[in-house]
Amino acid sequence: PTPMKLRDAPSACPSLWRYLPCPPAELRLDLVLSSGQSFRWWESSPGSWTGVLGGRVWTLRQDGDRLWYTVYGEEHEHKEEEERDGCPAKAAKLDAAETDRILRDYFQLDVGLSALYRAWGAADPLFRRVANDFPGVRVLRQDPVECLFSFICTSNNHIARITAMIERLCQAFGRRLCCLDSRPFHAFPSLSALTGPPPPRCCRCHIAMASPAPTHVPLLCPPAGADAEARLRALGFGYRAKFVSGSARAIAEGLGTEGLYQLRTAPYAEARRVLCTLPGVGAKVADCVCLLSLDKAEAVPVDTHVWHIARQRYGVALGSKSLTPRAYQEIGE
Repeated sequence: PTPMKLRDAPSACPSLWRYLPCPPAELRLDLVLSSGQSFRWWESSPGSWTGVLGGRVWTLRQDGDRLWYTVYGEEHEHKEEEERDGCPAKAAKLDAAETDRILRDYFQLDVGLSALYRAWGAADPLFRRVANDFPGVRVLRQDPVECLFSFICTSNNHIARITAMIERLCQAFGRRLCCLDSRPFHAFPSLSALTGPPPPRCCRCHIAMASPAPTHVPLLCPPAGADAEARLRALGFGYRAKFVSGSARAIAEGLGTEGLYQLRTAPYAEARRVLCTLPGVGAKVADCVCLLSLDKAEAVPVDTHVWHIARQRYGVALGSKSLTPRAYQEIGE
């Protein structure tokens, strides 16, 4: 199919854009989408962010007190459509109420952030001093499957490399959604895709790395019929390959996708315990998943950066020379 054109501002095809009222004090896209909560967003042009959410490709942009968005249709929806002035004749087949709901849920816009900033500032002088430099930073509410497998990939890793790994994972195992300006976009893989037989297409095809100007690199193709772990190793996942494939298998054979979602209603301690039984999931990954996808606002993911801040700024866990389980628990409490 002919690639669609990226719409990087409401002036590009205005009829295909909508907005939600949302001042910068409530949300700053640039701070939230680049913060390492999610790894599927790309600053496609200055101030515009393009990524995959809810099985669709979106471009988001803030202008004053408005959060603008446009949603792209899938390739098969455009095969018979004629374009006018470079714009699709039809928008993606989602109604406005549904797209508004998806965005409000993802950014948790029903939670008033300004009031929380004031309360936190009143309780914490350090927060009060730095808050003005970081307005609109809020916690995303992500899909639990995507969040879990993304954070399994974060061990001993950094944001740029994690983003590239997740991109390769989606292109090798996920459903292709559309192509914008020659850049392909894919849905996050389902559990069945991560545990089932290889797809008919060969992974010898070029895989686009996540970068402002995508680079296409050929990757080694594992033997025919190779399992998910072998395919992940061929994609450069290293030792994380066995954790991704092992956790996918454990969930498929145990609580299932629905059970993973149901952890949203379980107590925090129970959700954390269940997650920690999965291969490659320790306390920090479990807390990231609890906080960012399972509605556990009390979860406090602790890495070495948080540990250093807790020691130096708050005098917590001073008795530990390393991030021990006891220090982790003390910081979280």
